[in-house]
Amino acid sequence: MTPPPPLRIGLTGGIGSGKSTVGRLLQLLGIPIYNADLAARRLMEHDPFLQKAIVRHFGQETYITENQTTKLNRPYLASQVFGHPDRLAALNRLVHPAVERDFEHWAAQWARHPSPPPYIVEEAAILIESGAHRLMDRIVTVTAPEPIRLQRIIQRDRTTPTAARARISAQLSDPQRASYADFTLTADDRQLLIPQVLALHTTLCRETAAIRD
Repeated sequence: MTPPPPLRIGLTGGIGSGKSTVGRLLQLLGIPIYNADLAARRLMEHDPFLQKAIVRHFGQETYITENQTTKLNRPYLASQVFGHPDRLAALNRLVHPAVERDFEHWAAQWARHPSPPPYIVEEAAILIESGAHRLMDRIVTVTAPEPIRLQRIIQRDRTTPTAARARISAQLSDPQRASYADFTLTADDRQLLIPQVLALHTTLCRETAAIRD
């Protein structure tokens, strides 16, 4: 009898929340991680159908050719969508379906694996906003107080407090994300994160074992 596919876990959290740290810890435990943000960048660079759709909407300047290689003109595209929520939404409407198809292909490979993992994870900053949470069996959100998030963003991205606050305010709030979540982890530099991740991993493995039994 073919075992059921791995549980699909959505991992999200606001910028600077510690979401990526949780993802790396789960990866160390042997859990496959699909990084939606990195996938979106890859697809915008290499998916010809997505490229054509983006060019139709934002113009030929969206891509440049260097040494016979076509590359996304990131500064130009950023200038087109930054400060224009309607244009950003239009870009997301093009990119998110491509990411969703790519994730489904990736998930199907793990479902057919001779030794499938107990669960797989899609890590996405805008998991809720994109609608990708509807494809998940469980949702995990990572939270941290805003002062800590600001400090992390400023140090990591070498940006200003004003710019960091703008990036935080452009996303869902922690309470909004928590309303969708089955599990909430806190990465506030006071509560130990590793025990929280280990407890989450144990719970999800038990859920999978119960389903497979």
